[in-house]
Amino acid sequence: MKKTLLTLALLLASAVSIGANPYSRYTEELPFTMATVKAPQIPSGEVNLADFGADGTGQQLCTDAFERAFKALSARGGGRLVVPRGVWLTGPIVLRSNTELHLEHGAVIQFAADEALYPLVKTSFEGLETRRCQSPISAVGQENIAITGHGAIDGNGQYWRPVKRSKVTDSHWKSLLEVPGSRELRKGYWVPSESYVRGEAKANMNVPDAQTEEEWQQMKRFLRPVMVSLVGCKNVLLQGVIFQNSPAWNLHPLMCENIIIDEVLVRNPAYAQNGDALDLESCRNALIVNSRFDAGDDGICLKSGKDADGRRRGRPCENVVVSGCTVFAGHGGFVVGSEMSGGVKNIMVRDCQFLGTDVGLRFKSTRGRGGIVENIYIDGISMNDIKTYALTFNMYYGGKSVAEVLAEGGQPTEVAAVPVTEETPIFRNIDIRNVICSNAGFAMEFNGLPEMPIDGIRLKDIVIRAKHDATFQYSKNITKDNVKIIID
Repeated sequence: MKKTLLTLALLLASAVSIGANPYSRYTEELPFTMATVKAPQIPSGEVNLADFGADGTGQQLCTDAFERAFKALSARGGGRLVVPRGVWLTGPIVLRSNTELHLEHGAVIQFAADEALYPLVKTSFEGLETRRCQSPISAVGQENIAITGHGAIDGNGQYWRPVKRSKVTDSHWKSLLEVPGSRELRKGYWVPSESYVRGEAKANMNVPDAQTEEEWQQMKRFLRPVMVSLVGCKNVLLQGVIFQNSPAWNLHPLMCENIIIDEVLVRNPAYAQNGDALDLESCRNALIVNSRFDAGDDGICLKSGKDADGRRRGRPCENVVVSGCTVFAGHGGFVVGSEMSGGVKNIMVRDCQFLGTDVGLRFKSTRGRGGIVENIYIDGISMNDIKTYALTFNMYYGGKSVAEVLAEGGQPTEVAAVPVTEETPIFRNIDIRNVICSNAGFAMEFNGLPEMPIDGIRLKDIVIRAKHDATFQYSKNITKDNVKIIID
């Protein structure tokens, strides 16, 4: 009888364990209310890409095979598309609801270097409504989608991106100049094609002012896509896969809900222009956990649209947990902005390490953005070899900071206040504790607006070793408890 009861108890315990949500622990005991995030429920059953006539040698396009496979899954209500070992050359892949793209060990999806495969589509880039080439992987308005496994997804970014001479070796620069159709647009700035040159001539930053379809098509190579574009999707899982070498940003979930990014490696060359690893924009209820980011631009970045476009959208990036992540090279380890016009709130960042990034914790905005950044909690960050700031709040994104002016022996000039409007950005109620930084250029920078000072920043149990001390301008209610800055 005792043996039977013990067996029953074990079975019940096993059933509870199997049915448990492994991600629920990340939303427990948060300083804000957040719904439990769950992985998508993908129907059982699978198909194999090789069974749809795909070539795994990297010599033939598999675009049609991917499309037929996903259509077959959708027809049966969903399931898993298995990509076996091999190199699978393809054009754009469009994900469907209730499907999982699963890469086995040794599987490499390589996106083809041919702009003709990527039609222009309406999208959002750097917070503005625009047109870009279709992303290599995309989904719009889908539910229960996943990319999982142990393989790699490569965006062939070198076909699309410009390169600055200062960021590469002599031999690399020489090889770029030998690429057919490319040229040095201006001294030290290489572009891959004449099409890219036409885009540069019409662009305000990365969003061009084109009036006709002919103009759009003539600058097509300039309109390089983000590699993974997920727009308005619910119940998303990215797990285990390597995402690398993107044309522009690598991962870009936009206006998504209930999203999990777990144990991925996201990497771009250090010289990759706009090579952000992850830009989570206007998303709600998201987990970014146990992952590694190695980028040519920002590592983990939260956004919510830019200027009037972002305010019109009016969707903050909210209820986000970042835990157990590592950021290697990149402009920033954890970043908010500068496109934050819809607001960013209810964010927890904990137990992360930033190794060799330009900035550690980076909050950036400027006049004209609007938006409120608030209720941000950062706890347990280790940083090493940070090139500039361990921590920065800069409301003058794109300009020279107070700390830089002082380091150069100058004196910061007084900035005249302007009226507060919907275009005035706000940073407030941010708690940062248990931070250790070894070897930074600058300790901290608080660079607010005279009409809207940075307000209510709590710093506790922080040790920073840096070449330059902290600077504070236009900030108030900054509390410091056991904050130690060691100047080398």
